[in-house]
Amino acid sequence: MSAPLHAFGGVGIELEYMIVDRETLDVLPVADRLLAAAPGSEDHEVTHGEMGWSNELVMHLVEVKNLAPAASLDGLPAAFRREVDQINALLAGMGARLMPGAMHPWMDPDRETRLWPYQNQDIYQAYDRIFDSRGHGWSNLQSMHVNLPFAGDDEFARLHAAIRLVLPLLPALAASSPYADARDTGYADYRMHVYTHNADRMPSIAGLVVPETVRSQADYEARILQPMYDDIAALDPDHVLRYEWLNSRGAIARFDRDAIEIRVIDTQEHPGADLAVAAAAVDVTRQLYTSGDLGAQQEIATEALAAVLAVCIRDGDAAVIDNAHYLRLLGFTEARLPAADIWRGLLQPLMASQGEAWWHSPLETILRHGTLSRRLRDAIAREGMTHACRRLCDCLERGHAFLP
Repeated sequence: MSAPLHAFGGVGIELEYMIVDRETLDVLPVADRLLAAAPGSEDHEVTHGEMGWSNELVMHLVEVKNLAPAASLDGLPAAFRREVDQINALLAGMGARLMPGAMHPWMDPDRETRLWPYQNQDIYQAYDRIFDSRGHGWSNLQSMHVNLPFAGDDEFARLHAAIRLVLPLLPALAASSPYADARDTGYADYRMHVYTHNADRMPSIAGLVVPETVRSQADYEARILQPMYDDIAALDPDHVLRYEWLNSRGAIARFDRDAIEIRVIDTQEHPGADLAVAAAAVDVTRQLYTSGDLGAQQEIATEALAAVLAVCIRDGDAAVIDNAHYLRLLGFTEARLPAADIWRGLLQPLMASQGEAWWHSPLETILRHGTLSRRLRDAIAREGMTHACRRLCDCLERGHAFLP
């Protein structure tokens, strides 16, 4: 095995998209046909050089990812763009296309959920038996996962502490799921709202979504993983789910690949926007990792961070953060700030240092016009849900920003 990468020595990105009927935009459960038809397919998984496609849980979802850590994000927007183009070309022959965004706005999970019946089906069947996968928190959600590496306990502890601080603010930058069941839910990030409740039957699995402070792998295993395994043992006697990915917190340690996986970022309108959000998350995490007070970062209560996350899930970029201690840890002296202003302040060094970088335009769109959730709300109010969602699909195909 190769030596683990040091913190920020690489990055792994996973992007999830829903497959929809090209005419009606209803979800279409044809991921198996797509993956079987693609060049480079083997057992419903596709490999294209350093990129791959696969499925998770439901038949209308496809996941695109870089298969090995990339040294930087710089080459990934174009790489993901090529994969999306190939997928859409194949889906066109099936009367389908990809829809971006974090939730399908009118999917009926009770009626339209189709679980993946191929590899890993024992895992999906166990989840369905224990938690019931016919719900928005399971079968109707698409996100971007950002994987950041670490080497050893010291790097793990510092990276985990920095991610805990960034995580609550991410919906204020990346929310894209205001609608479900063909109605405005009142949440900027309804995906994260339902995600926080998808394992309520067993609270140890998700905790408060913001992970607890830990100082080593052994500490993590004792405080987070073992209680989960103990709680689910009676319902999972064959240990099908007894793995670290059972953890449903918003950032989870993946000791199997020496990385922390951030899971709270909604899918955006095209890969360039997704990767720009990833660049923002990584840059701010790096700032806190290198210059923050580790002791102070680790001491802030998980409950306080969860309260910040909750208001950002509800209000997105309009959220107001009034925890002065938290703001000080981020480098602000104010006692109360709108989340949009926090992001402007956190990203100012990045935006000023490389004004013509590939991520500048997508981030400027968010900072100027609001989250994709806000823009979708405005567009749907003016032009109707189907027309706005068709434009959203067009943005994915053309690599354009979605503007109301």
